[in-house]
Amino acid sequence: MLPSKVVRHKAGRFLPVILAGLILAACSGQKPQTSAVNIQGPVTASSAYYLQQAQQSSDDSKTDWQLLAIRALLKEGKYPEATQQLSQLPQQLSETQQQESLLLKAQLLIAQQKFADVQPVLAQVKTGALSQDQLARYYSLQIASAQGRPSLSLLRNYIAQEPLLKGTDHQGNIDATWQTLTQMSPQDVSNLVINADENVLQGWLDLLAVWRANTQDAEMLKSGIKDWQTRYPQNPAAKTLPTQLSQMQNYTKASTSIIALLLPLNGQAQVFANAIQKGFNDAKNGITAPVAQPAAAQPAAADATASTQPAAAAGSSADPISAPQQSADTTSQPQSQPQSQPAAAAPASNAQIKVYDTSSQPIEQVMQQAQQDGATIVVGPLLKSNVEKVANSQTPLNVLALNEPEKIQNHPNICYFALSPEDEARDAAHHIWDQGKRQPLLLVPRSGLGDRVTNAFAQEWQKLGGSTVMQQRFGSTAELKQGINSGAGISLSGTPVNAAPAQPQGVSIAGMTIPAPQQSTPDVVSTSSGGGVDAVYIVSTQDELQLIKPMITMRTGSRSNISLYASSRSAQAGAGPDFRLEMDGLQFSDIPLLSGSNPGLMQQTSKSFNNDYSLVRLYAMGMDAWTLANHFNQMRQSPGFTLDGNTGKLSADTDCVINRKLTWNQYRRGEIAPAN
Repeated sequence: MLPSKVVRHKAGRFLPVILAGLILAACSGQKPQTSAVNIQGPVTASSAYYLQQAQQSSDDSKTDWQLLAIRALLKEGKYPEATQQLSQLPQQLSETQQQESLLLKAQLLIAQQKFADVQPVLAQVKTGALSQDQLARYYSLQIASAQGRPSLSLLRNYIAQEPLLKGTDHQGNIDATWQTLTQMSPQDVSNLVINADENVLQGWLDLLAVWRANTQDAEMLKSGIKDWQTRYPQNPAAKTLPTQLSQMQNYTKASTSIIALLLPLNGQAQVFANAIQKGFNDAKNGITAPVAQPAAAQPAAADATASTQPAAAAGSSADPISAPQQSADTTSQPQSQPQSQPAAAAPASNAQIKVYDTSSQPIEQVMQQAQQDGATIVVGPLLKSNVEKVANSQTPLNVLALNEPEKIQNHPNICYFALSPEDEARDAAHHIWDQGKRQPLLLVPRSGLGDRVTNAFAQEWQKLGGSTVMQQRFGSTAELKQGINSGAGISLSGTPVNAAPAQPQGVSIAGMTIPAPQQSTPDVVSTSSGGGVDAVYIVSTQDELQLIKPMITMRTGSRSNISLYASSRSAQAGAGPDFRLEMDGLQFSDIPLLSGSNPGLMQQTSKSFNNDYSLVRLYAMGMDAWTLANHFNQMRQSPGFTLDGNTGKLSADTDCVINRKLTWNQYRRGEIAPAN
């Protein structure tokens, strides 16, 4: 028998081996759990799978499966179920579980539109404890909480997220960073204060400066970008250009050797088509200064208004055009012309223009004939119904439509250019917002025109961050006269505009999708005798405005702080000093050509059309249509591209709908001056 101490000695020799074996066994038993339940990685299965795993597990493993299930539920847009699962998480969580739960809470708050509550949650996240996948999600949540409002903080979050992304997510980050920059005004950019070590951000800002300095010269822009890439070789955008700039690098000018101009040359819309055709031809021939004019075109006896209010001279139109909807006729031009002269026309061109009458045969046949004749670009048609047919036709030709369909269709070869009351209303929303007003009331006629203006204004106002827009309707001139004779005045007591907002888009980046939440209904605001109203946008004829403004003054007083704005519909040629004095303080919008940007051309053109400014606007539209046709690819491929046109500062959105920024003037002591 061995001595006991020998036994103890041998046992002591085996003990470390046994302990080591137990530790290894324990580790080998844990490895499958760690790899199977990785809450810091991507979600690859459905919520049903993760919930089933949670039911079959216990302890920490159960909590991990719950966290994965919550992520999957959020990805699937099942917010109530995600909320329930979050509430069932245990109080005691590991550090890793705690960080993941904070990310999930923030994501749920964003989905519920509780943006004010997001930052306090994200502030608790320890970014140093996150995996790369979690960190990318963290910055996605920071970005989503900004609600698309450009800021220095938003730019920094995009820049911090960029190295964590690959493939399409990486390109999406580059494009979103660029979009944020381009949405900032030059003043916003100049006010940014960045740190000395923010080299990537400085590079982005310099790229923006290069783009803005050369946006109208494709070759200069290419050269500027190449130089910028040399100066900032490590900037992520130098290696992967934003899609917009990449497209401009590959820009080729659209051929305009044969232009098909599609207009209704007979019937009620003929007078409008004649004005557009004359403007188009004058622009082609490089006419931007006074020249000898042919005999005056047939004037419109009355303003041609909205599609529900066709020109009185032409009778009731079953297929209206957008352009005459503005109708307005201006008085005298402003005292000063601060705007630069529009680049309304290219020099005289050798392009061949073939005009096709859309009133004599179906639009399908016209388009087919234009294609057979070798047209390289189509300008037109003008009537809304024909534009809709062309948009649905899958034509291979480039098309600059002179109207907009009811529902815009994004085609890579179609742009939409229209003079419409909706377009003017959207511009008014921006102008009034920029002047610091936040409680607008729309004073519009009881008609389809009034409906269209209120919807367009309210939708744009909500995009700017505004709340409820109020509306008030008025009837005929006879009703207004009755009101002023009785001393009733206009009380500015409006009702909310129930405009359906544009459908929100979901946020999808870094492998995380936040489905678009339902829009909340704005709080109803009631007004009485002006109430909280600080701005009134009036859409009326000149005769109606002569009654409306005094009626507002009767109720609010001459010293009221309510600012008054009017559409171009209320301005007409020939209004004398008495009218201008009566309108003192009122601001109104109009196209640059009728606001003094080119006085000589304005005078000659007005004479040509017997001072019918509704036709002068269509003439200006024709001039701008020529310019746009010659810059078609730039407008189609580069949403930030702008042109100084005769109908406004022209730019295109992502659907290539041409937007116009109008000129705003103001009546001051019997004169017309640029609005501040």
